[in-house]
Amino acid sequence: MSPARVRLLTALLCVAMALPGTAEAYIHLAFEFGGKTISIKWPTSPRWFVTDRGVAGVSASQFQAEVERAFAVWEAVPTSSIAFQFAGFTSALPSENDDLSVFGFEAEPDMDRVLAATGFIVDVLTGDIVESDVFFNSVFPWSVAAAGEPGRFDLRSVATHEIGHFLGLGHSAIGETELRADGTHRVLAAGTVMFPVSMGRGNVADRTLQPDDIAGASDLYPDGTFQARTGIITGRARLASAGVLGAHVVAFNVRTGSMIGGFATSQDGTFRIAGLTPGPHVIRVEPLDDYDVESFLSSPGVNVDFRAAFHPRLIVAPVGGANASFDVIVRPK
Repeated sequence: MSPARVRLLTALLCVAMALPGTAEAYIHLAFEFGGKTISIKWPTSPRWFVTDRGVAGVSASQFQAEVERAFAVWEAVPTSSIAFQFAGFTSALPSENDDLSVFGFEAEPDMDRVLAATGFIVDVLTGDIVESDVFFNSVFPWSVAAAGEPGRFDLRSVATHEIGHFLGLGHSAIGETELRADGTHRVLAAGTVMFPVSMGRGNVADRTLQPDDIAGASDLYPDGTFQARTGIITGRARLASAGVLGAHVVAFNVRTGSMIGGFATSQDGTFRIAGLTPGPHVIRVEPLDDYDVESFLSSPGVNVDFRAAFHPRLIVAPVGGANASFDVIVRPK
């Protein structure tokens, strides 16, 4: 491995791991190097391969077809410029460092709550992704059925989530879970494909991108007019005179009903949410306490000891620019 490269592993779909580096809105994966935070992304259209071995019920060709359909969902985002190239089948596995970006099955019985994971090799000087591999845990039962299959995890849904990571997106916190007695979480609601917990066996909802996913991909890989046609909301989450690090901020568009989230990623509680449809938004600030904090942010000192609060006035996202910054005041629990 070149000394200018480093290997990273994203959060996982069922049991999330800490994200590398700090995070931006919705979140962009990043790492720290030389005192700077560097977001990762593909410098050109990435080529991807598929391992030439399937599992019971899913052949290699069926696997490739479902992953290609999941890629097509991201390629269809009208405000994003990203494109992908299927390069063929290979005997290589996702766990190998070989300058190939490989999707495939591998058995990881010790990772008994992990459906899939995405790893990266990146250039630490530029943040360019050099290689990204996605493994699907073959210890789970998988389905490629058009309408899903009870008792099996939908391959296309999981692939759509992992391709979000493959792009350079982290997890979104727009969702709600319920803690089960065995320590696992059941998803009660999710407003984004990039929510860190699977919707469960037989569910195909994550085949369809939500506004938060679309804004994240478009902000990372904008088309020629995206920034000119959308708006940015900036502000600060504040508890008394102190900023609230790690506060989850949601902008709700009162005209379209879309929700796009962001985070206060600095000690002074500032946040920035880009890619918004211009117009008035309700702003809600809440603690990141519905799921493991490490699923979203690896910054030390994240504050979850406060009550959710709304800004008392609508905030307008202007066309092609940002609003004047404002404060949202929260109270301790």
